[in-house]
Amino acid sequence: MAEQLVLRGTLEGHSGWVTSLATSLENPNMLLSASRDRSLIVWNLTRDETSYGYPKRALKGHNHIVSDCVISSDGAYALSASWDKTLRLWELSTGVTTRRFVGHNNDVLSVSFSADNRQIVSGSRDRTIKLWNTLGDCKYTITDKGHTE
Repeated sequence: MAEQLVLRGTLEGHSGWVTSLATSLENPNMLLSASRDRSLIVWNLTRDETSYGYPKRALKGHNHIVSDCVISSDGAYALSASWDKTLRLWELSTGVTTRRFVGHNNDVLSVSFSADNRQIVSGSRDRTIKLWNTLGDCKYTITDKGHTE
């Protein structure tokens, strides 16, 4: 018989739907959440019986829904994708946006780091996939008609 999952705790902090979650191998006690409330929250997981975790820092700067988030492989940075047509690179130790990526013509739905954290890829409702460097420069745009919706 399959192992049964048990609810260990609930984290409350967003005022809108949670749209994405990210974790870090480098810091297993950290969780990042993105929300329709236009923010991200960095959580410290305590795994206590009474409180499973608490919000460590709110990341604010997007002016529309945050649709996706990811943490760099070293656990130092996070990326967020938003319906405000931008990506943001966040320094997790300070909560500061270090780069803003502008170039999509519609909502950005997905974002990812390369394995070495040197490149960023994003997907948008504008039907493009963009490859960026960490300085915020778009290096390549895939516009082939591979996706129709």
